[in-house]
Amino acid sequence: MIRILKADEHETWRAARNCASVEVTAAVSGIIADVREHGDEALREITAKFDGCEPDTFKVHASMIDEAVREVGDSFMRLMERAAKNIEAYHRNQIRQGFIMTPGDGVILGQRVLPLDRVGVYTPGGTAAYPSCLLMNCIPARLAGVREIILATPPAKDGSVSAPILAAAKIAGVDKIYRLGGAQAIAALAYGTETIPCVDKIVGAGNAFVAEAKRQVFGVVGIDLIAGPSDILVIADDNAAPALVAADMLSQCEHGADSIAVLVTNSAVLAEKVSYEIETQLATLPRECIARESIDRNGRIIVAETLSRAFEIANELAPEHLEIFLREPFNYLGLVKNAGSVFLGSNTPEALGDYYAGPNNTIPTSGTARFSSPLSVDDFVKKSSFTYYTQDALDKAGDDIVRFAEAEGLAAHALSVSKRITRQRGLL
Repeated sequence: MIRILKADEHETWRAARNCASVEVTAAVSGIIADVREHGDEALREITAKFDGCEPDTFKVHASMIDEAVREVGDSFMRLMERAAKNIEAYHRNQIRQGFIMTPGDGVILGQRVLPLDRVGVYTPGGTAAYPSCLLMNCIPARLAGVREIILATPPAKDGSVSAPILAAAKIAGVDKIYRLGGAQAIAALAYGTETIPCVDKIVGAGNAFVAEAKRQVFGVVGIDLIAGPSDILVIADDNAAPALVAADMLSQCEHGADSIAVLVTNSAVLAEKVSYEIETQLATLPRECIARESIDRNGRIIVAETLSRAFEIANELAPEHLEIFLREPFNYLGLVKNAGSVFLGSNTPEALGDYYAGPNNTIPTSGTARFSSPLSVDDFVKKSSFTYYTQDALDKAGDDIVRFAEAEGLAAHALSVSKRITRQRGLL
């Protein structure tokens, strides 16, 4: 049963943040060390142990992709192509150019925006296969100009790979696909093996072992984020339909028992009606046991005095998904400071964003929307600055630079400038 709290009681409750157990941390550390030392041999042994599979090769060949396309059928392919078109249209607006400026005579400054060379994308397989996430990860990378996109996804016991994943990879323009899962896949992408090339950055969500592996290899490679439990927060008043609010909350709960669903409302009546609806709808879900555990552990309804207070609470919790289930929702958008992705109005369920609308579904979790952002084209580029001074321009600025360097006690820095400006002044 979901708990109903008063606004001042929510401060005593915080859902569990993403934090790997000691056992997971140690296990992942061992897997990474094994892959670094033994390469493909370690990958084969670990894949046999955890996936029950011993593939003759890790690489997925074109014939397997073609078979996957036939298996999913034309209708689903067209569906994914429509979603991909929406994702591409949205993310194309994020492409940025460098700039060049001339702030004074003899001075040229600028910034270059350069794509990453090679990116690794991790996508779960089996019952947790999400082709939508693959599209969301790969399309921005392609738009950024990444030279090579490499996909790692775990095999089934018979060595096969999820057909929807392979079909989505074809649509997204993935260059190479490897049958690898878990922390071992992250280690292989980070350090490389005899057959797996190392990458510059790893993106994509997975289980606790994958998340911990990404944390441990960060610094060797870049990562997008360390995903915690999925979460949703709905702000609604007494005009909202209780059945729809409950359905949207449960859409996150079926992800996993640690998922988080919160309603913040100024209506005690709505709170009770939504609570009833949640219980009613839970009994109809195929994943009832998972969703019910999520509701029992991390489901909350918070009754606030006003809608303004509701938005204050939402900003404190910094949800991954925020639904503004109010009339004239754009009137309230300016109150949102911390949220990964915002869904406006009663006709915009969070599931629309997961699959189809276009904004990315890789979104900061566990309150990290306070300081981070959804995956974007920016995640697949790096910026490089450049500077040019003529001798006259350096001479004009030289004394300032020397004084700054000397103030910091860096004599060699000062000398590297003073030798140039004294030469220009004819003193050498």
